[in-house]
Amino acid sequence: MDAAFRREQVLEAIASSEAPLSASTLAADLKVSRQIIVGDVALLRAQGQDIIATARGYTIPSFAETGQYLGRLACHHDSNDLAKELYTMVDLGATVVNVIVEHELYGEITGQLNLKSRDDVDQFVARYRSSNMRLLSELSQGIHLHTVACQDKTHFDQVHQGLQAKGYLYPLE
Repeated sequence: MDAAFRREQVLEAIASSEAPLSASTLAADLKVSRQIIVGDVALLRAQGQDIIATARGYTIPSFAETGQYLGRLACHHDSNDLAKELYTMVDLGATVVNVIVEHELYGEITGQLNLKSRDDVDQFVARYRSSNMRLLSELSQGIHLHTVACQDKTHFDQVHQGLQAKGYLYPLE
């Protein structure tokens, strides 16, 4: 298969999928190695394609197309409250797009999440707990930002209030 044609196939598969697609799944479908897919996605991203890599696979964000409101929330908690914080947002109908921390050496570091439901949160938390990996927020003493996608600004304000009521927002003072 021609490499350019394969990249078109990769882009089409990711764009048409309702759920994130893993590099392994794409590799099996296209009968190439996982590393070939990783390279193809890197080249597609370098060409300007808006592909994000989440813990569950590749996806193309559709927030702008659907007219959703994107907002950021400054949060602070330890790893024990990870699931409760994320549940608060998805239970209120928000999509947790990413987590962002400030690192003293690298500056801003972003981790793509794309969590839309309790099931998504459960899978993410289970993967974290079964690994030796650290949360990005652990690099910044629990302080982190979340980008969330909401129906509109009013909905975003409801998510903000929900997190504030549970004590997960970084205090203003």
